Amino acid sequence: MWWGDEVSLFESVRQLHVAMAVVDLSLRRGDGLGLIRRIRSHFPQLKLIALSVHDERNAELAAIKAGANGFVLKRSIATDLLRAIDAVLAGGAT
Repeated sequence: MWWGDEVSLFESVRQLHVAMAVVDLSLRRGDGLGLIRRIRSHFPQLKLIALSVHDERNAELAAIKAGANGFVLKRSIATDLLRAIDAVLAGGAT
């Protein structure tokens, strides 16, 4: 599911009892790390996976520090996203 704005995302998480969200760190408007922090503060139980085009270790560390449970490079979505979802839902991290 895709949300057009932060208000819609928060309302959908509340209404649908979403267990996980995948957040793109490269937002057209706004800051992906800031969004992860805000989601985490409102929904501490929600599992979060960050997507990024940046393969530097600093990008992954920043996402985890912001509150993401996992991190997947966009170029590896086809091979890594489902594995990351399974790992995070099982209580691990990626």
